Amino acid sequence: MTDSATAAELTLPAPAKLNRMLHIVGRRADGYHELQTLFQFLDHGDTLHLRLRDDGEIRLTPALPGVPDSDNLIVRAARLLQAESGCRLGADIHLTKRLPMGGGLGGGSSDAATALLGLDRLWRLDHPLEPLAELGLRLGADVPVFVRGRAAWAEGVGERLIPVELDTPWFVVVHPGIEVATAAVFGAPQLTRDTAPITMARALQGGAPSWSNDCEPTVRSLYPQVAEALDWLGCRAPAMLTGTGACIFARLDSQAEARHIMADLPSHYTAFMARGLNLSPLHAALGR
Repeated sequence: MTDSATAAELTLPAPAKLNRMLHIVGRRADGYHELQTLFQFLDHGDTLHLRLRDDGEIRLTPALPGVPDSDNLIVRAARLLQAESGCRLGADIHLTKRLPMGGGLGGGSSDAATALLGLDRLWRLDHPLEPLAELGLRLGADVPVFVRGRAAWAEGVGERLIPVELDTPWFVVVHPGIEVATAAVFGAPQLTRDTAPITMARALQGGAPSWSNDCEPTVRSLYPQVAEALDWLGCRAPAMLTGTGACIFARLDSQAEARHIMADLPSHYTAFMARGLNLSPLHAALGR
């Protein structure tokens, strides 16, 4: 493991993801949207520190503003793993939160996946990845990709995954300072829902129009701050929305280019630069 660990505690990453492309190819009878997307990890994200408890209690610190424990994906993941495995152990979980909520970077889903894999290790349950991914899907459509830990082509609601190898450039990721409501985007009448499906092979070739995000025009119209940030970053490098936003990103060929953009960042934005990864830092830390 790359992080310090003992038999009683673990410190593990919960990495961000980008949607390198996102197409909406249909809508199911249950209201969920059929997607095609490419997921890639970043070497930047949240951190979870897990410490063993022998009383079965799950205690998370600090509390996230406006998110009760009963709704927090970390706590829900821990309790789901307890219930499904019959484990009577518990954990103190400390979250170092770096990824913005409602940013389209998968922060909550990644935190849940790190909780599942980390507690599986801490409690010595030794589940294979696939059963853990199935538990993850019960928590959210994006959780399985973080559990499986490989960059992936995804279809369905994002749960049908095929591992892929993508280029691993530098990225600048900009957050315009607002939170985007995913439900508002997917419920918007103007959202494109009938993009023609493409093959995975075509998607992996990259370039327009296959590497685009169908949510972007709708998010631009609903959230002027995101539109402004896209315009600002787009003047410096090709820029795109990740997920339903609010974060946007630009792919750069070098760390020097990323640093140059970061140095020009307006004060009302926050941003980070990171390298794209095909293996999740979580799995590298756990040796999975």
